[in-house]
Amino acid sequence: MDNTKHYFDWAATAPIDRDIQSEAFNFSIEHWANPSSLHRPGEDARRALEETRENIAQYLGIKPKEVFFTSGGTESNHIPLLSMLNRPQKGSIAISAIEHPSVREMAKEVEHCGFKLLLIEPDKNGIVQVESVLKTIQKDTVYVSIMAVNNETGAIQPIKQIADALDNLKTTSRKPFFHVDCVQAAGKIPLELSYKGIDAASISAHKLGGPRGCGLLYLKKEITPFLKGGGQEMGVRSGTENLFGAKALELCIKKYYLYEDNKIAQDRLKTQTEYTDIFIKKLKEIKNFRLIPQKRSEDNYSALYSPWIVQGAIIGTPGQVMQRALSEKGFYISTGSACSSGRHAHPVLDSMHIAPEEKESAVRFSFGHESTLEEMLLLSNAIKEVSESL
Repeated sequence: MDNTKHYFDWAATAPIDRDIQSEAFNFSIEHWANPSSLHRPGEDARRALEETRENIAQYLGIKPKEVFFTSGGTESNHIPLLSMLNRPQKGSIAISAIEHPSVREMAKEVEHCGFKLLLIEPDKNGIVQVESVLKTIQKDTVYVSIMAVNNETGAIQPIKQIADALDNLKTTSRKPFFHVDCVQAAGKIPLELSYKGIDAASISAHKLGGPRGCGLLYLKKEITPFLKGGGQEMGVRSGTENLFGAKALELCIKKYYLYEDNKIAQDRLKTQTEYTDIFIKKLKEIKNFRLIPQKRSEDNYSALYSPWIVQGAIIGTPGQVMQRALSEKGFYISTGSACSSGRHAHPVLDSMHIAPEEKESAVRFSFGHESTLEEMLLLSNAIKEVSESL
């Protein structure tokens, strides 16, 4: 059975791109040695790794020395945050209340180490406004982390405006280190990592059809890593380099990232935007359906959300019930972040002050480059059938 035919949980992970997997696997077999070894096979592996780094940097519009390979989004989110522990003086760190658990939970641990944790609240539409950032941070704030696209609502955050506001603080005080979680944005919406004021960003391969367990950290501003080891990745991320993962990530970025010459990816974004607009209109025809946030379907708000993620609720039908019922029909969705499944907590929706009945019924539909309008319409019909039968 093809379990990807009606798969609508791409925000959790994308089905593996077999061509990318095969090419990266063969590449890693050819360059099998440890890239840190000084013999000829090791030097060959090192050259291959550095060529991969250079290619990725070119696609992302950044410098090779700013690309650090990691085990994925979580580690990429942790490294710059944990580097704050090396500061001789503690201060405050600020994260948005809609961050992924890998940021939210680690920030709590940093708080236990003597830092004050500040939560930046979004507005009721799930968007972190610049004014909220400036109102929350304090004179001793050394670190700010805000995700580019929320993994539950799809809300696109005004990263450039926030970066500008933080950068302007240099005239009156010390600018906080600014980190952006781009895991749900890379390959989905246009990004400009090199934009002034952005000091670090995280990307994960498995959201783009690559293997799990590989990602990258973009670092424009030098840090002193908290975790130490053999000194690989220019001392930022120790551990024997994963050449297979690095190559797979390069191929994912080449194929799906929205750089200037990638017309296929740009056209696919336009197509998905059209598909999602139609999908939302179909959902709104279903009795008791409520879009989260409701203003998303309005013309002046729709562009503020990623077309790859839609959140909604069938009021009166618990989200997990809807998820199981659709799964039995062969349609696969989620109730939110896979990293929070089973906790029955809704910190993102809580921060948006979503009504209790909507939180209980909330489900997430997420799409990828293989999603078709026909399949999305079949999903909307299945949702309607389930809602009418319960």
